[in-house]
Amino acid sequence: MAPIPTPPPQPDDSPESYVGLDAAEAERQARERGWSTVRALPPGSIITMEYMVGRLNFEVKDGSVIRCWKG
Repeated sequence: MAPIPTPPPQPDDSPESYVGLDAAEAERQARERGWSTVRALPPGSIITMEYMVGRLNFEVKDGSVIRCWKG
C-alpha cells in the first residue's frame, strides 16, 4: 500500500493580521511569509469549499482586506 502523503507545512501566520491592510501590501506580506497561493476575492464571491494547503484567501473591498482565511 502507498504511504499517506504528508502535506507541506504552511506558514505559522495569523490571518487576522492582514485585515485592514491594502490588498497589494497584504499579498506582498503573505508571499514573503511563505504562502504559496494568495487569492483576492470581492465580497460575496461564490467559491468552492475545497481546502488547499498553503493558500491564503483575502476578501477585498475598496482596495482593503476586510476578511482573511486559510485554505
